[in-house]
Amino acid sequence: MTDLPLPDQLNRLMNGFWHTQAIYVAAKLGLADLLVAGPQAAEQLAVNTRTHPRALYRLLRALASLGVFVEDNQHRFALTPMAECLRSDIPGSVRSLAIMRGEWQYEAWGQLLHSVQTQQSAFEKIHGMPLFEFLGQHPEKGQLFDAAMTGVHGRETSAMLQAYDFSEIKTLADIGGGNGEVLTSILKRYPTLRGILFDLPAVAERTRAHVEALGLSERCVVIAGSFFDSVPTGADAYFLRHIIHDWDDEKAITILRHCRQALGERGKLLLVEGLIPPGNEPAISKFFDLAMMVVPGGMERTEDEYRQLLAASGFCITRIVPTATWVSVIEAEPLTRA
Repeated sequence: MTDLPLPDQLNRLMNGFWHTQAIYVAAKLGLADLLVAGPQAAEQLAVNTRTHPRALYRLLRALASLGVFVEDNQHRFALTPMAECLRSDIPGSVRSLAIMRGEWQYEAWGQLLHSVQTQQSAFEKIHGMPLFEFLGQHPEKGQLFDAAMTGVHGRETSAMLQAYDFSEIKTLADIGGGNGEVLTSILKRYPTLRGILFDLPAVAERTRAHVEALGLSERCVVIAGSFFDSVPTGADAYFLRHIIHDWDDEKAITILRHCRQALGERGKLLLVEGLIPPGNEPAISKFFDLAMMVVPGGMERTEDEYRQLLAASGFCITRIVPTATWVSVIEAEPLTRA
């Protein structure tokens, strides 16, 4: 790409939404699932997806040029390693993420100018309500969101478990724990650890069944509520993964102060977040920052910004533990009172 003239390089960057929508349609139609049995022609796939055969062929041909699917000399299409990721029946599937990105996230990014002008959520402008209220009112979207978050952040869990030692913690409270994927992974790795999962009522109802299905109900209690009101007591460590980045400073401080109040004078706060590095080097956190602004109205932060945010909430950072992915574990303790 660097050998291209600068206008062509910029044009390639501008074409990014072409790829987003093409992958979205393939995910929505479930093409990867249909190709598990082997190569198929577009005509056959069109029957199963109720699409136009020639139009579907054109979509598949374009995606094959990107390495998503491959076309043989009989004009049949097959899975590639990249296309395998769009299957719905594999661990780490990104199908739900592709659908979410191609639907309401795509709509929100179309209003990026509004967010830059106001620093307010474009999603809220479009839908008339904040993201998490919307998900609570649309359970099918909430389930899609849970699956998508596992797809986008799933690899972070094993990387975090490799990087950070939870063995000294007796009871871990996962605040805003979603579908429980992270907390149950920690509990399975540390069999003496007990867990508290705390999230909104609609989320907690889905998660409780998941915890029971894994046989972890005796060690993990699921509690419903809002972290803007309070968080449960009884843990010696409070864990928040990709929670604080959903909110502006004022709301983030409210959440963190509730954790500080529940924790008392001893214990740990653990934030798993991506840190924005200084300088002009490429970093996915810089674009996740825009995603946070456009959709929930939050932000990614630099190390200094997290230090300031935590100090304002009654914590001090004790260490930052990097992982093999783009996130780090930010460990903090309560500030001692004078």
